[in-house]
Amino acid sequence: MITNLTSDQLAYLDAQMNKVSRSFALVAPAVEAPLNNYLATAYLICRVIDNIEDCTRPYSWQKERFTEFDYLLKNPAAAPDVLAQWEQEAWPGLSTNEARMMTVADGLPLWQIYGQIPEAYRAAIARWAWEMARGMERVVNPDGNNLFVTRQGVKLPATEAGYDLYCYYVAGTVGHMITDLAILHYDLPEDIAARLDKNSQSSGRALQKTNIVKDFAEDLKRDVCYLPDEWLREVDYLPLSLRGAPLDWKYMVVANVLNELEDSVNYILDLPYTAVGYRQASLLMLLPAYQTLLQAAQNHTSLFTPDHNVKISRQTMAQCLTDAQTLVSDNHALQTYSQTMRTQLDKAFESDRITTTAQADY
Repeated sequence: MITNLTSDQLAYLDAQMNKVSRSFALVAPAVEAPLNNYLATAYLICRVIDNIEDCTRPYSWQKERFTEFDYLLKNPAAAPDVLAQWEQEAWPGLSTNEARMMTVADGLPLWQIYGQIPEAYRAAIARWAWEMARGMERVVNPDGNNLFVTRQGVKLPATEAGYDLYCYYVAGTVGHMITDLAILHYDLPEDIAARLDKNSQSSGRALQKTNIVKDFAEDLKRDVCYLPDEWLREVDYLPLSLRGAPLDWKYMVVANVLNELEDSVNYILDLPYTAVGYRQASLLMLLPAYQTLLQAAQNHTSLFTPDHNVKISRQTMAQCLTDAQTLVSDNHALQTYSQTMRTQLDKAFESDRITTTAQADY
């Protein structure tokens, strides 16, 4: 059982989490044991999928690795052999730490821990990890991929539906996965589980879409954009060359994320107060996303320009930590927080909209 993890295994999870995601490494400890270790293990397994997808080897090579990954999900005891093979492969496109995760030295402890997880929890991880891997394989398949198109040398989703589907593959699946783990851990009744499942996908997609807005300029450096062609066509693809965009278009992009965040609020509202650790962790993911989106709105004149820079300060992050402690046991306060965020975001755009209209009338 994972409750009997050795000190070395716990240290491994902590070290790996800090290497791959400091933000998630901050969230996991808020959750009660052993759920915190299940979540960390699940997250790291998802990073293995990311590594296969991010590697710049041909699709035929990636497809083989995805097949081997599926085998590992079903047979974690085979990890020594699979990882021994993987470490003989070149992994271009990955950082040193990412590539090391695909080796026996850095990868085997993860699969050993995964193999110790009780069957019901391991099945939940395997189900959604494979759904993510299946989606990523579709994304990288040059022949069967009708999700993405190329415009001005930049790869991007063809439609808004494709944008949502991509975000489902890379993050909505994670929302489902961690929800299933929480339902098992807290032994939540069927009615609550059903309500959580309804918004679990949005709770994952919201974070992904927030990052898509935040990292827009950085993604362009890799010749990729995750906003859909269907939207960019409306503004003559100006954002792809960082030449800005009309105010209403920027509002549409931000409002789309805001709607997902509000579904995430409903997700937390459906969590019982007794699930205190998981509520706290959910807030620690939600509140920084809200603040990131608010900063984007308040600095919207620089969005999709060479000055595109959306990053919250340490002071703001510290306030999120404080607010999470306040909101964890107060649903009414959380609803008020969410409503205030929408009001402030709308106000940030509305002030310029009024100014622009007045200038046009003049």
